[in-house]
Amino acid sequence: MKKLLLPLLASLFIFIACSDDDKVADQLRKDKKIIEEYLEENNLTAQSTKSGLYYIIDEEGTGDRPNVFSIVKVTYRGTLLDGTLFDEGIADEIPLYSYVEGWQEGIPMFKEGGSGTLLIPSKLGYGVYENVTSYDTIPKSSVLLFDISLDEVELRDVY
Repeated sequence: MKKLLLPLLASLFIFIACSDDDKVADQLRKDKKIIEEYLEENNLTAQSTKSGLYYIIDEEGTGDRPNVFSIVKVTYRGTLLDGTLFDEGIADEIPLYSYVEGWQEGIPMFKEGGSGTLLIPSKLGYGVYENVTSYDTIPKSSVLLFDISLDEVELRDVY
């Protein structure tokens, strides 16, 4: 019996792990389609990364380009693609790695003084889970749009 239990448990674990990976991959495909439709409908041109992040650089900036350990000051406005505002303000005095993955990847596309837009698939935002944030207005699996201005960069190699 023990000889059968271990392979059965291993198979179950692999099935669950693959199932979660498949769900994330499926959601990313959906998010990319949603983002591309949004860009087309709004006559916007964006660049994309392998992870599925889309970004529009309005102003590249002239200062330092941050890394994930940098302390950044970002003025931002976060909405859903339908325009629903869920947050806005100034984020500062926190290392970039403390923010959602979409910011960790997208903010370094700009130099200090730069501005633009990040279109973040759910995988790089708040994910596919219910109630993971204090924002009641963000449904699970939401694509996020952030208009950002990278106001200050304090370069760091580690935090």
